[in-house]
Amino acid sequence: MELQHTIAKPAVISGRGLFTGAPAQVVFRPAPANHGIVFVRKDLGDAPIPALIENVVKRPRRTALRHGEATIETCEHCLSAVAACRIDDLVIEIDGPELPGLDGSSRPYVDVLTEAGTQAHDAPRRRLVVTEPVVLRHDSAMVAALPDDKPGMQVLYDLDFEHQAAIGRQFRVFDFENSDYAEQIAPARTFVLEAEARALQAQGVGTHLTEKDVLVIGENGPLGGNTFRFPDEPVRHKIMDLIGDLYLLGMPIQGKIIAYKSGHALNHALARKLANQQQYLTRAEQALHRSVLDSRRLARILPHRYPMLLVDRVIEIDADRRAVGIKNVTVNEPFFQGHYPGMPIMPGVLVVEAMAQLAGVLVAQKVEHTGKLAILLSLDRVKLRKPVTPGDQLVMEAEMVRMHTRIAHVRCRAYIGEELAAEAEIKFMLVLEDRA
Repeated sequence: MELQHTIAKPAVISGRGLFTGAPAQVVFRPAPANHGIVFVRKDLGDAPIPALIENVVKRPRRTALRHGEATIETCEHCLSAVAACRIDDLVIEIDGPELPGLDGSSRPYVDVLTEAGTQAHDAPRRRLVVTEPVVLRHDSAMVAALPDDKPGMQVLYDLDFEHQAAIGRQFRVFDFENSDYAEQIAPARTFVLEAEARALQAQGVGTHLTEKDVLVIGENGPLGGNTFRFPDEPVRHKIMDLIGDLYLLGMPIQGKIIAYKSGHALNHALARKLANQQQYLTRAEQALHRSVLDSRRLARILPHRYPMLLVDRVIEIDADRRAVGIKNVTVNEPFFQGHYPGMPIMPGVLVVEAMAQLAGVLVAQKVEHTGKLAILLSLDRVKLRKPVTPGDQLVMEAEMVRMHTRIAHVRCRAYIGEELAAEAEIKFMLVLEDRA
């Protein structure tokens, strides 16, 4: 069994951001098992920013994260090094808005993390196993994830710069289990074409940089006396970025990744698709093997009865924090008789009602709320994203946002397979149940 790892001792690195030019000091600290990789903005009152794909915000030419009001910019090189060092749990403290750009590669991060060493936890390392092919395209770019029986991740990257003679067409394969990241990938620097560099600086981006600080490529090669560290340095850097972006899944991948001209946006889209696939498999496994509350036990908690009891089973309850439940939608549902004849669709209000009932089960987990009914108070951010039809299985999640003596606020989502079917934020008023 492969175990989770953190660093053995703190480590420090500092420098200026590649895009903002803001100075920043980064302190890497050990973290407990199952903590994950979390950035902490020390200048914003220790605001945490988990390094997860759901926290990605759109930025040109880089990867940025936001959690609450806190953001962190250009984290892909650091995360790529963390992935290569097989670190699962880590606190990354930073006193500025952007990770240091350093020499434009991940090698300084690899060096400082290697110096810190690693320490094993007594907890198994999770791994995302690609089970179904995923192919994403945008314009002429493409990225795909394919199942592979071999352990670890293999990356095949095809970089096409045929219009730029100094780069041309470059192809490289990197095998995570059998290749040396520190020697083959880490030294590869971020690069920019001369015309792009001039345009960015005209917009006020990277004005602190010179051709000696960053790899600027002109018609005949690197400018400012720079030289390529490898003949195919650009494609190696693209692999570095891809590894960092995919580590936003919070775990290593077992599978084969094929990319053609893929950039950060497409990398993020692949990570989101793989995350959805992993969540679907987890929910499906729970639905097959677990039953925390069946229909009889639900009837003791919820006041609803046929035909308005819309939760068949609860498969997971985490105290009063989170619950997962199931509604199996059959053609025999009474509402299909009139909604609609010849084209049966579950009414959206009933999908929301099913989520609200699961939320009611979650609210009822509080001991002090025993004997109280959760009466619907308000609905916010309601979105119906996919029709629910006979044969579908709704897997619903309810997550507690906050709870007071008389008010509860719950965030709900409902899925059909990997696809989000509905979501809503629901508030309840808690009232004493009249049992007279």
